[in-house]
Amino acid sequence: MGAVADNLSAVQERIAKAAARAGRDPAGITLVAVTKTIPVERICEAVEAGQRVFGENRVQEAQTKVEALGREVQWHLIGHLQRNKVKVVCDLFTLIHSVDSLPLARDIDAHAARRGIVMPILIQVNIGDETTKSGVSVSAALELVQQVATLSHVAIRGLMCVPPMVEVAEHSRAAFSELRSLAERIAAERLPTVSMAELSMGMSHDFEVAVEEGATMVRVGSAIFGPRPL
Repeated sequence: MGAVADNLSAVQERIAKAAARAGRDPAGITLVAVTKTIPVERICEAVEAGQRVFGENRVQEAQTKVEALGREVQWHLIGHLQRNKVKVVCDLFTLIHSVDSLPLARDIDAHAARRGIVMPILIQVNIGDETTKSGVSVSAALELVQQVATLSHVAIRGLMCVPPMVEVAEHSRAAFSELRSLAERIAAERLPTVSMAELSMGMSHDFEVAVEEGATMVRVGSAIFGPRPL
């Protein structure tokens, strides 16, 4: 096996061990391989090793890769979505992780309606209230979910966060726990069109802690593909 296949296997094993520590079934955790700046040749190595879900940060970069790799795999948008890029996202992605405002959700809803589909989305929460990051605040998250739930062509499937960067993975635990608790509070509202089944949290440096705290999706790039090209 090549380096990507070896790395992928190692990450999957680490996910399984973290799930076991938490008494969870690893089958309930989706590994999203993050391909930001990664060339198509390296992504193909992951596909050949069995990886089927990939995450892209930028719409334009995703377009090139989807054209090259086709629909054999799923593509998730995990980066900030500009409203002027919305018109193509429903064609490219099976899930949008980064919806953080009602205007953005309305734009997605309008384009999904034109295609006659319901677009699955996650609500991005700025768990650390960092001014440099996108996401709705924890205090405003329920209100946003309630507003977006009125739209007929988007479907909320859960929450996503990018917690403050820390050097020690364990220091992310409180943020992951807070997102899980927020999802539980929202689920308790029993909004008819809203599911809190998915928690997208955890990256290469802290995904094991995220799994222990309930992540159903982890977004892992460098641990699979190595350092990003400069």
